Amino acid sequence: MTPDQAIREHADRLAAELPGTEMDDDTWSSGGHQFAVLSGDAIELRLDEPVARAATRTPDTSPSDRGPAWVRFEPRELDGHAIDRLEAWFRFAYRKAGE
Repeated sequence: MTPDQAIREHADRLAAELPGTEMDDDTWSSGGHQFAVLSGDAIELRLDEPVARAATRTPDTSPSDRGPAWVRFEPRELDGHAIDRLEAWFRFAYRKAGE
């Protein structure tokens, strides 16, 4: 399984657990607000600025071109630690989209 397929699989599973999540191609949204976008072998997530700044100090994470509240997460390996970050950030992004 390629990294983008593994990320999509986890993101789709998480989205199915979160009420009102809409999936359109490579984008997940809630209440009409995008909160995650699959981009190549990475997923970009809209957190909030302080959380995004902190997140960029973790492995495989960098600022996104989408804006200061977004991060680009491109794990070389989707191991347990990377999955934990993906799940936490995806759920956080979903909650922020609903605010």
